Amino acid sequence: MNFGEVSKKVARTEREKQRLDEEKRKIEMGNSSLNMASIEQKKGDEDLLRLIEEQRREKEEALKIVLELERQLDAKQKLEMEIVELKGKVKVIKLMADEDDAAVQGRIKKLNDELEAKVEEMGDLEDMNQTLVVKERESNDELQEARKELIKVFKGMKGMFSGHTSIGVKRMGEIDSKPFLDACKVKYGSEEAQIKASELCSMWQEELKNPAWHPVKVVAIDGAHKELINEDDKKLKTLEAEWGSGIFDAVVAAFMELNEYNPSGRYEVNELWNFKDNKKATLKEVISYILKNLRSL
Repeated sequence: MNFGEVSKKVARTEREKQRLDEEKRKIEMGNSSLNMASIEQKKGDEDLLRLIEEQRREKEEALKIVLELERQLDAKQKLEMEIVELKGKVKVIKLMADEDDAAVQGRIKKLNDELEAKVEEMGDLEDMNQTLVVKERESNDELQEARKELIKVFKGMKGMFSGHTSIGVKRMGEIDSKPFLDACKVKYGSEEAQIKASELCSMWQEELKNPAWHPVKVVAIDGAHKELINEDDKKLKTLEAEWGSGIFDAVVAAFMELNEYNPSGRYEVNELWNFKDNKKATLKEVISYILKNLRSL
């Protein structure tokens, strides 16, 4: 082997070494990225579990407060009845007894002392009740914050849960576009139907934001006043006549959601939703669902 061939072989060996070093560097960088992603995922899971545990404790505390308020309400009602009964006894004795009868006067004094003690107990109970009411309000605020945090969790974990999810985030007040597409397919071709349905749905979504439009009526049901949709509303009657019950129902459903969740702002809001049962999801349902899916990842 002459000098030129040796030089070429050395050059090839050097290039091969550089290539292997580069591949090794890429592998190490890839492993580093995977490790970082794994660390971030683990940290995210730990944060989520901590959040879930905090919300569980907050919910338990809220339940304790509600049960204590119920107990105090029963105690207050019992005290009120005892006070009324004592006042009645004092009144009857005063009307029927001789004012100079020492025994009777002693009885009246005893009843008055007992009445005074009951009234004082009532005052203490009301003070304690007020404290619990404040705690309940704070606890409810914390639970609402917990729901907001879980909504963020769901939005951040979007795509991690495969297929149709039974628990998730629903935009309350957002019109379902499917009935619009179904109705437009009947009137237009498939391509034009997509555009027309989008335009029509967007137009009615904007209409829902109009504070001057309030198509409801107040009716008394079982002694309580309740707001129901006014089906004689001119805009709604025109909508149903022109586009059918599917679009009518979608607009009404979205309006009633806005009327419940955001009547003053009239814009869509996020809510944790049980899509299987078509109802607002409880914190217990949400937490159970997340933990179940985390275990299967």
